[in-house]
Amino acid sequence: MSMLEIENLTVEFKTGSGYFRAVDGVSLQVDKGEVLAIVGESGSGKSVSMLAVMGLLPWTAKVTADRMTFEGRDLLGLSANDRRRIIGKDIAMIFQEPMSSLNPCFTVGFQIIEALKEHLDLDKAQRKARAIELLGLVGIPSPEQRLRAFPHQLSGGMSQRVMIAMAIACSPKLLIADEPTTALDVTIQAQILELLVRLQKETGMGLVLITHSMGVVAETAERVSVQYAGQKVEEQAVKELFRDPRHPYTAALLSALPERAKGRKLPSIPGVVPGQFDRPAGCLFAPRCQLATELCHTTPPPRLDGALCHYPLKDGAPQNHPGLKERAA
Repeated sequence: MSMLEIENLTVEFKTGSGYFRAVDGVSLQVDKGEVLAIVGESGSGKSVSMLAVMGLLPWTAKVTADRMTFEGRDLLGLSANDRRRIIGKDIAMIFQEPMSSLNPCFTVGFQIIEALKEHLDLDKAQRKARAIELLGLVGIPSPEQRLRAFPHQLSGGMSQRVMIAMAIACSPKLLIADEPTTALDVTIQAQILELLVRLQKETGMGLVLITHSMGVVAETAERVSVQYAGQKVEEQAVKELFRDPRHPYTAALLSALPERAKGRKLPSIPGVVPGQFDRPAGCLFAPRCQLATELCHTTPPPRLDGALCHYPLKDGAPQNHPGLKERAA
């Protein structure tokens, strides 16, 4: 049994004009000690899926799933008190914007110690010692002095390290990192990713890495789930996905990597992820897909060969595609 199991997760938000489906039938599993990357453009439902696991969605959200368990415990059926005992201790999350996630009115030491006080049976001196240890663990110099710093006194990289320290404070079994390198310069991005991977290996925790960067995926993950417009369109091991993507969206993301351009103009995917009022009747990617046929525009795709596509790719080309048959004839 996997540590985290999600089957057919759907999240809808109530709006003035009806419900908007932000996550549509997503399923995934995370094993102990595994690094899973969830990749896709903004608006693909990556963060919303994990916020549903954390129980941090607003009251306007309607969350349903055939199964959503952590170590065999039904997360949807837990009481608020039971969920609070798990969240922050066994499951922790690093949020996307550290400067808006940290409370500006309290020192970073207070905010780290607050998590320790809530979940661990430590006295005051032990909590302070643990907080200093955590700041040192994430590479913050002079950790004892930094305990007294307010968030506005720290750089973006330092704030992100504080967020990581807070997340790992209670030695979680599963850590969710939501775009942990957003708004950081390239050097700091590399340091943060290296830190997360090192902590994951040292502690043996599961790591879910939410990102839109295929480069980050290649460097850190073992398995990749690709999402588009709230749907999981493909999932493979990293090496297999980079070598043989099955969904046209995955192939388009990979072709946009600078190292694959080989001196040519960098390809891009035309259009945008559909929203509430422009969702296609058929495949959600059809309006942006160069391989789309009339069938793609009118009929939702089945899941074939691990891809949510009428014509999944193999060796870079679609199988059983009408265009290929015409050329063969």
